[in-house]
Amino acid sequence: MLTPGPDHPISIEPGKTRWRAFFAGHVIADTDDALILKEADFPQAVYFPRDSVATEYMSRTDKTTQCPYKGEAGWFTILMDGQFAENAARSYEDPYEPAARLRDRIAFETDQIEVYPVDDAAVNPHHHTDRGELPHDRREALVDQDRVGGEDVGDVIRHTDSGSGASQREHWEPNVRGPDGGLR
Repeated sequence: MLTPGPDHPISIEPGKTRWRAFFAGHVIADTDDALILKEADFPQAVYFPRDSVATEYMSRTDKTTQCPYKGEAGWFTILMDGQFAENAARSYEDPYEPAARLRDRIAFETDQIEVYPVDDAAVNPHHHTDRGELPHDRREALVDQDRVGGEDVGDVIRHTDSGSGASQREHWEPNVRGPDGGLR
């Protein structure tokens, strides 16, 4: 095991945005908990938590690679909708200490799998900041969204059932003829 240093720097930082992986017309990984690995002169790698990856389309291969800084990586092939990406994902299941944060995470080979950042607020309308509250502009948009023509949505829309089992609105007058000719 080698230790990262000035001649071979390694940093592992939380992703600042949501990340997705896309293959064969499907999002196969989606997380707001990505880790970004920056190592020496290599392109950055995005590591997804294993539970955010569609692993049901992946199978372990015989390939393993050894990194003197991170440890042994196991590799996976992806088969989805008849499309095949051989050895397209890797995982350090028992990483060395400098890469311990990569345990239980999967990274994709970007020449086979498209990996890209996503604006979380654009795909998740209930996006919250790290402090647990909505950003000011989202909060105003949701307040406006809950109003119709100056009235509160609850005053305009009545739900079929308030939870008591009774309708919140009066029933409409019958306006449809049934098979027997009577109004319903």
